[in-house]
Amino acid sequence: MKSTDESLEELGWTDFFSEQVSAEEAEQCHPVRVMAVHRGKIAVTGAGLQHSVTPYIPGALPSDDHPTVGDWLLIDNATLQPTRVLRRLNLFKRRAGDRHKEQMIAANVDTLFIVASCNQDFSVARLERYLVLARDVGVNPVVVLTKTDLTETPDAFAAAARAIEPGLQVETVNGRDPASAACLAAWCGKGKTVALLGSSGVGKSTLVNTLRGSDSIATQAIRASDDTGRHTTTVREMHRLDRGGWLLDTPGMRELQLSDAAAGISEIFDDFLLVAQRCRFSNCSHGSEPGCAVQAAIAEGMLTSERFNRWRQLAAEDSVAAAYLAKRRR
Repeated sequence: MKSTDESLEELGWTDFFSEQVSAEEAEQCHPVRVMAVHRGKIAVTGAGLQHSVTPYIPGALPSDDHPTVGDWLLIDNATLQPTRVLRRLNLFKRRAGDRHKEQMIAANVDTLFIVASCNQDFSVARLERYLVLARDVGVNPVVVLTKTDLTETPDAFAAAARAIEPGLQVETVNGRDPASAACLAAWCGKGKTVALLGSSGVGKSTLVNTLRGSDSIATQAIRASDDTGRHTTTVREMHRLDRGGWLLDTPGMRELQLSDAAAGISEIFDDFLLVAQRCRFSNCSHGSEPGCAVQAAIAEGMLTSERFNRWRQLAAEDSVAAAYLAKRRR
């Protein structure tokens, strides 16, 4: 066990968590936050200490009740082992491998930086998937477009991102330039937690290094053939920022599989849902039915067929996931 100067407030402790701790627990245990998840061990930090503990908690279920990075735990004063996970403000998770399993990504996040690059790997469809996840979990998203130094038209990439959703916050940065990345400081204040999501090679590790003022995280060059790269982050970990916040980096995720995300899909594609209310039939599939307002809007140029196809694909994926979850609950 090591000592540290961090206070609970600097780690992100708020009334939301303190209200969950009984007087008896306050005497027998103390709160710590999960700073990193390794195989078989988790690194935790509390007021005045740093420690590694086993992730197993007696009586916990095999999935959501196990600790993940960003979680707040109570650990026993005598054994220094965790007793329970405090209720989360939010939780990011995804289907991993086969859709029968879910992988927890991060907990208790204030802002989600959705990182994409200004090159041929830029994908509106991928941004939509991340935005659906953010909206469904209830976390404020900020799209961060990196590698602006490699393009002469960064504004075009920003415009494409902003067109996804009215009022979407989009920032363009050169991840290697601290002055350029300073526009992200507003979300990185004392005790605030920011998570990074994005596909491999978009420059997440480079951005983390710049925001920390350190080059301690390994980075790799992208492949010239397709502007993609191999992800260099293999451990979900929280990094301290100069302005007092915390940055949570995650392994690159090429394909984000949605899980029970109907609410998030409704927010991102609310334009289609509003038009669909004018369809002649309430169960319209928006194909060849007469009186389909969605197809009429596409024909008139009010909506696009490309965005329609992405909406249908995400809705179909969510329907499959919801059916599986319902079966699992039964």
